[in-house]
Amino acid sequence: MDPKAVKSDLVPILDFGSQYTHLITRRIRSLSVFSLCISGTSPLSTITSLNPKVVILSGGPHSVHADNSPSFADGFVEWAQSNGVFVLGICYGLHLLVQRLGGEVRVGEKQEYGRMEIEVEKSCGILGGKVGDRQVVWMSHGDEAATLPNGGVAAVEDKYRRFFGLQYHPEVTHSPEGMETLRSFLFEVCGVNAGWKMEDVMDEEIKVINNMVGPDDHVICALSVGVDSTVAATLVHKAIGDRLHCVFVDNGLLRYKERERVMETFERDLHLPVTCVDVTEQFLSKLKGVVDPELKRKIIGKEFICVFDAFAKELENNLGKKPVFFVQGTLYPDVIESCPPPGTGRTHSHTIKSHHNVGGLPKDMKLKLIEPLKLLFKDEVLQLGRILTVPYSFLKRHPFPGPGLAVRVLGDVTEDNALDTLRQVDEIFIQLIKDAGIYDSIWQAFAVFLPVKSVGVQGDQRTHSHVVALRAVTSQDGMTAD
Repeated sequence: MDPKAVKSDLVPILDFGSQYTHLITRRIRSLSVFSLCISGTSPLSTITSLNPKVVILSGGPHSVHADNSPSFADGFVEWAQSNGVFVLGICYGLHLLVQRLGGEVRVGEKQEYGRMEIEVEKSCGILGGKVGDRQVVWMSHGDEAATLPNGGVAAVEDKYRRFFGLQYHPEVTHSPEGMETLRSFLFEVCGVNAGWKMEDVMDEEIKVINNMVGPDDHVICALSVGVDSTVAATLVHKAIGDRLHCVFVDNGLLRYKERERVMETFERDLHLPVTCVDVTEQFLSKLKGVVDPELKRKIIGKEFICVFDAFAKELENNLGKKPVFFVQGTLYPDVIESCPPPGTGRTHSHTIKSHHNVGGLPKDMKLKLIEPLKLLFKDEVLQLGRILTVPYSFLKRHPFPGPGLAVRVLGDVTEDNALDTLRQVDEIFIQLIKDAGIYDSIWQAFAVFLPVKSVGVQGDQRTHSHVVALRAVTSQDGMTAD
């Protein structure tokens, strides 16, 4: 998807490392305005090429007083002012803006983290409301603006130069009126045009795919049991038809009757051309004795590549020509989590987990990548899936990790009948949730096989056996959860 092809004004977020940065992006998109997150230290040319009407400076863990603290590019303020671009600084972004405009930022006497109440002392564009109105907001900062170019403490603005700032985080749900503040800022203060919708995303992606894939080119897609790869495959299939060749890998790490259930959906409902390969023995033999979850991920990723290579060679023999492209269901959070926070001095961030979709492919891979979902959040992919008529029951399936049950067995997957036990427990757990009518309101529920034993009673006899944990969380965007 080309950001310049969207039918709304584009609002880029300059990311300075806040844990909430990507919530800003998501909140703005929910207002039908397209938003992208880019590095706070991006060259000015990167920002200007997006032709934005508004630029938002995110928060971050840094202090503007620290050596090598990240900053926007030289000339940014002058460019924004001369081109009539609105700028909103949030938390660290506010401090940066105040400092660069000649104000004073000092180290606060104490750090503020949590709910605070603010009061409107002067009716203004960014907060609106009447003098004396109060609202609860979420603070997370150490520095504070002391001497300002204009304005107060929790919110500042310079309408003439179109510079605005908030000391708090309007994007989090802990600031109950924050969404209204963002809406008011974008539409009433900045006059942003909304018009970004998922139907346009689908049409644009089909154009991109058709322009990328030649009329005689063939494409491979690795289907998992999840929504992302299925929506990606359905979208590509809509664009190029049966020149798409899907492979589904049963690696012995799937849930109860997973293979039979998803293959039925692929073939009966979506009419996707899918080849199923059973490589259970290959995967489990490589995982024998492995306990570390990160090592499990890497082993599984490597074995997947071997399977895909073998499939590609077999396909080449059948077609008489090599496939050219490889489809991945990479999502925006995958890309985000794999990027380094600016100002860390690192070329990459602390590894939360290895993403099988980002950086997991060999450098010498000859296939070119198609990633039609890489600018979308999870809930946006679900919207796209509905438009593509992917069955509702499949779209509402809870997410399942790329490495499968290997990372839900905290230990050696080949010992203690762990996989079969976990499959049965997971099936019972999920069925009970469905029977209770709450499956769709839960984002992800799953069981975990723990590497500990506990005593119990079964059939009037004392037992000493393994413990399985049950977990369920809710989430709107796959970025934050309760």
